[in-house]
Amino acid sequence: MTIDISQFYQVFFDEAEELLAEMERLLLAVDLDAPDAEDLNAIFRTAHSVKGGASTFGVTDMSEITHVLETLLDRIRKGEMALTGEHVDAFLAAKDILKMQLDGHRLGSAVDQDAVGNVRMMLQSLAQDVPVVALAPVAPAYNAVETKVVDHSGGRRYRLELPAMPHREVQALGEELGLMGHVSITPLDKDRNAMLVTTHESLDDVIAICSFVLNPDDMIVTELPALDDAQAEKERAARNQVEADLGYGFFDTTELKPAAAGEGYGFFQPLDEIRANAAAGSEDAQGYGFFQPVEQIRAAAGIVIETPPEEEKKVVKKEEKEKEKAPAHAGAESASIRVSIEKVDQLINLVGELVITQAMIEQRVDTLDPMVHERLLNSVGQLTRNTRDLQEAVMSIRMMPMDFVFSRFPRMVRDLAHKLGKKVDFITNGAATELDKGLIERIVDPLTHLVRNSIDHGIEMPEVRRAGGKSDAGRLFLSASHQGGNIIIEVSDDGGGLNRERILAKAVQNGLPVTENMSDAEVWQLIFAPGFSTADVVTDVSGRGVGMDVVKRNITAMGGVVDIRSAKGFGTTISISLPLTLAILDGMSIRVGDEIYILPLGFVIESLQPVPEDVKEISGKGRVIKVRGEYLPLVPLHQMFDIAPRFTDPCQGIVIIVETDGRKAGLFVDDLVGQQQVVVKNLESNYRKVAGISGATILGDGGVSLILDVAALIRSSRQLADESIFSS
Repeated sequence: MTIDISQFYQVFFDEAEELLAEMERLLLAVDLDAPDAEDLNAIFRTAHSVKGGASTFGVTDMSEITHVLETLLDRIRKGEMALTGEHVDAFLAAKDILKMQLDGHRLGSAVDQDAVGNVRMMLQSLAQDVPVVALAPVAPAYNAVETKVVDHSGGRRYRLELPAMPHREVQALGEELGLMGHVSITPLDKDRNAMLVTTHESLDDVIAICSFVLNPDDMIVTELPALDDAQAEKERAARNQVEADLGYGFFDTTELKPAAAGEGYGFFQPLDEIRANAAAGSEDAQGYGFFQPVEQIRAAAGIVIETPPEEEKKVVKKEEKEKEKAPAHAGAESASIRVSIEKVDQLINLVGELVITQAMIEQRVDTLDPMVHERLLNSVGQLTRNTRDLQEAVMSIRMMPMDFVFSRFPRMVRDLAHKLGKKVDFITNGAATELDKGLIERIVDPLTHLVRNSIDHGIEMPEVRRAGGKSDAGRLFLSASHQGGNIIIEVSDDGGGLNRERILAKAVQNGLPVTENMSDAEVWQLIFAPGFSTADVVTDVSGRGVGMDVVKRNITAMGGVVDIRSAKGFGTTISISLPLTLAILDGMSIRVGDEIYILPLGFVIESLQPVPEDVKEISGKGRVIKVRGEYLPLVPLHQMFDIAPRFTDPCQGIVIIVETDGRKAGLFVDDLVGQQQVVVKNLESNYRKVAGISGATILGDGGVSLILDVAALIRSSRQLADESIFSS
């Protein structure tokens, strides 16, 4: 029988990427002066897990790097070598190489073999006197080298009584201990198990392996008397016979034949080669062990061993633990499930259709007599409530924590600060705040621009900060929080702040319309102009003026707003407001002629019916409306879409005051219909891009309503072409 193991590749790729990200996080957080032993063990475990997965799936290039990395990490965590900044830099470089190799296997991208070789040599040189043995190449079809087998029969024997734990973790621990010798597992009561380990390794090494999976204090370790030569020989012979009966053939190295088609699947290195590596001196390649219970082997050989209780040597005793701990631990393995994003999107689309259908039903029953159809109306009301709950629950599936974005920046901040000769303390807040997956992926690039600019332009050099009475290290804050239906993301630093005079001078040089009496908020918005930069020198970090305009354009495309607050000498804060999701929005239904449009509520400030004296005509410039002493351009929506309106006089219709990009305007419409949540449909993919329209939705009567792009409407309005419209 053949097994298509390729179906498991994606799981390996996903888990390896998560492990590498966790390794980077741990490395950036480690304290070089007093590294925590648990942190070092956690870093070692990530490397060990990547190596194990890579070896299983035949990804030998990754397993070779992790093998060398693991050797150096093991020496550091055992206290044989002090952790230094040079080590951390080397480990981060190794992480980058592993990520490059992973992408090469997953995406087919190029792998720089010179960089791989350089990192491997760097790790080996740091290991100094530790001999590093390269892993033998995988040979899935033939094995033509006679090898020496590592046999642990007759070695030390330990009985490990484990606490209640999931079967998967017991199996994982057995596999780890199998690297050191022969293992058998005997089930006990209440999800507890006992392991019998026969090995030539020390007890400390056995306990160290166990510490990867559980707290050693939670188990009882008993050292059993070693078998004499005769008993060991019988046990060895029995094990060989059982393996031969099962077709393992691990110990048969005299008759070597080509592997049958499908055997080994091309991913598993022959065990005798692995054992040969162990005999040559590689500590980590010492055989994978076998899990045929020793009790069965002894039974097959007729061996009966009775160990008097008084001869047993107690090594470690387990303290009395709380009984509630085991059930919680046992259920941990079912805490999450992997689902492809395509399935989630399909589910969201179906729920969106259900919401539309529910709205249609609700609109139809509104015409029924509530006395005659009371039960039907109650059922429809219950359907409405359940649909809304279902919609919210399904939408939450696409929500991801901001930590998915925030975790990318500590490494970037560290490397960039080092490159610029600055000291930066990076602080995050609100990493658990959730945002729609689609927005999460699109916000990464804008935030990267902002963080890089804060380090390069905002935070001063250490000597400048000292002269200003500040600490040598600047502080860079990245935070996220919910406010209503929006998420607020802020990038803040305690640097020198924006320089108003330099910004105005640069704006004049670039031909931008500016005045000396502009407010600070208006001046700060100038930095988002295309090609705008106040950097004196163009570097590979910044200075070309191609970042901030892209930031604003991308955020505006997501329905967001950017705001800047700055004080000279105290720092700058850039705030981004985004809707929680682009799939559903709260909208205001407005009527223009016979058409119904949806106006996103996030842009609406207020609505009013003006009096004639508040509407002014500017010769050749259109009309403006006076609202609390401020003159705003009046945008007739019927002119934008060439629709015959019901009213041509704004005093007969309704004016909605909207704000976007820091500018206000009045939208002139015929009537307000209502407020509702709408499911957003992509108009461009289903029809084509329409100026002034960001999407479409289906109303309760089955009709299609277009969703207005407020920013595009105001930009394209002829009344905004001249700044004189804003003068009072």
